[in-house]
Amino acid sequence: MTVTDGRTGSAGTTGTGGPTPTTRLAASDLTLGYADTAVVHGLDLEVPHGQVTVIVGANACGKSTLLRGMARLLRPASGAVLLDGEAIHRLPSKQVARTLGLLPQNPVAPEGVTVADLVARGRHPHHGTFGRWTSADDDAVAEALTLTDTLGLADRVVDELSGGQRQRVWIAMALAQGTDLLLLDEPTTYLDVAHQVEMLDLLSELNARRGTTIVMVLHDLNLSARYADHLVALHAGRVVAEGTPREVVTEELVRTVFGLENRVIDDPVSHTPMVVPVGRHQPRLRRRSGAQPSAPQPPTDQHPAPLQETR
Repeated sequence: MTVTDGRTGSAGTTGTGGPTPTTRLAASDLTLGYADTAVVHGLDLEVPHGQVTVIVGANACGKSTLLRGMARLLRPASGAVLLDGEAIHRLPSKQVARTLGLLPQNPVAPEGVTVADLVARGRHPHHGTFGRWTSADDDAVAEALTLTDTLGLADRVVDELSGGQRQRVWIAMALAQGTDLLLLDEPTTYLDVAHQVEMLDLLSELNARRGTTIVMVLHDLNLSARYADHLVALHAGRVVAEGTPREVVTEELVRTVFGLENRVIDDPVSHTPMVVPVGRHQPRLRRRSGAQPSAPQPPTDQHPAPLQETR
């Protein structure tokens, strides 16, 4: 595990001294903010190539700001975001768009656009000034619609869809773009729990089949631990820990990052860390159930609901 601010090891190494995967996307001494207010402070981060990286942290810790900076939507106050070793803000827009796709937190569709038309816009970076639509574009759009279970919505107007349907359509557009790097800011927003798991399964399969490097911001710690190869924990605009979920998700880290008393147990399905919150009203709940007061213990006969941050 890499731990910053009193860390063991350094960015790009593990605590065991072993080599880390190569990277195509990295942040070097990156500071980001809005007006005169810095949100991300001197941050170093290497995104492991060909893996699923998930960024977690409390509200307003800089997760979305970091993703915006890495996607070239926010210019650094200092430092740089590097894509294949070059400062991303100096690269041509189309070159970046053919390599890196982004699903922002609250995308807005043009008024009256249909699902098929919106998803097709993901193919724009692959066309020149007079580029023609080809059968390869048709195949990419059809595959994206099929993978996200939105093929039946192709002729619907995006504004008429439910929040969950719209989210799946936006992910379809990102998939149609066909990039090697895919950044997603809260891709499970508006999805019910079944569609959350389905969507994360889809992204995991995309990574496994195509080798797509995926970077996501997620609020659910337990789903983050289940699906991440590489987990990055932010606190106050700085990386406080990164590594495998088993290395990062500890009771101490959850208390530090989220201010939450908790217990960490094994997920009975994935055998990854599962965070069980210990609320302030735990004694009152025990009195209601007639149980005798005792030190909080991890549940043994039930599956706790996923821990979800409040927005």
